[in-house]
Amino acid sequence: MMTPTQAQTYCTTLTKKSGSNFYYSFLFLPKARRDAMYTVYAFCKEVDNAVDEPPPGSHPQEELARWRRELAAAYDGTPTVPVTISLAQHVRELSIPHTYFEELIKGVEMDLTTKRYATFDQLSLYCYRVASVVGLICLHVFGTTSPRAQDYAVNLGMAFQLTNILRDLGNDAECGRVYLPQEDFARFGYREEDLLHRRYKPEFTDLMKFEVARAKEYYAKAARALESLPRNERQALTVAEIMRGVYGRILQRIEESGYRVLGDRVTLSSSHRLAVAAGVWLRSRLPSTTP
Repeated sequence: MMTPTQAQTYCTTLTKKSGSNFYYSFLFLPKARRDAMYTVYAFCKEVDNAVDEPPPGSHPQEELARWRRELAAAYDGTPTVPVTISLAQHVRELSIPHTYFEELIKGVEMDLTTKRYATFDQLSLYCYRVASVVGLICLHVFGTTSPRAQDYAVNLGMAFQLTNILRDLGNDAECGRVYLPQEDFARFGYREEDLLHRRYKPEFTDLMKFEVARAKEYYAKAARALESLPRNERQALTVAEIMRGVYGRILQRIEESGYRVLGDRVTLSSSHRLAVAAGVWLRSRLPSTTP
């Protein structure tokens, strides 16, 4: 059995090795909150791996059941694996609701049963569970959980997940998953067969323009929610704003590439991500006349 300190080291190491866009934003948090974010990220990563990279000989559904048991154990004070040993301490100190993590697991579980989404309403539930809920968890880490901050987190989570879906469209299709709604394919006359064969056509460009505009709407909704918050809450959300900067740049790169997302993955270099993070952090420290 690991001590909480050893478990925290495990989570921190896992997060650092991931190379995730999120890692660069965590660097700007005070240590205690940064440790909590490393642990939340590690939990999300390991639950996701239960479906996308299950241990040899394991069954994803059984792995998710194991994580549900471990999550319950974390809240009962009886965790047995590194991530939940660390998580138990943070959820207690930060009062993070159990239901948020349960919703996250339900979202990951959808990847086992749902390979296509007929409508955007159906896709929205998936995005909420795997991304917006993570934003709601993060609010407890950042120290602001007001209703408007929750609006911000939900919309930003939607924007992030839609950006991920657009960036990974080709690779996901190769793995048998097509997240973009079937109603959108029909609307623009782009066939799934063309997607699976990585064909760029005018209809594909029209589809992508529509989906990028939808993602931008969610970024804009998040921005409006942020602007309505008092300065102290806006500053508490600086790390989330760093992520908005990074993911916003990725969406911009997708547009600038002419929507060439069926081949190499659109990414930002480490130096670019750090530059975005530093710029957002510095701007958050500038004097403001807004109360």
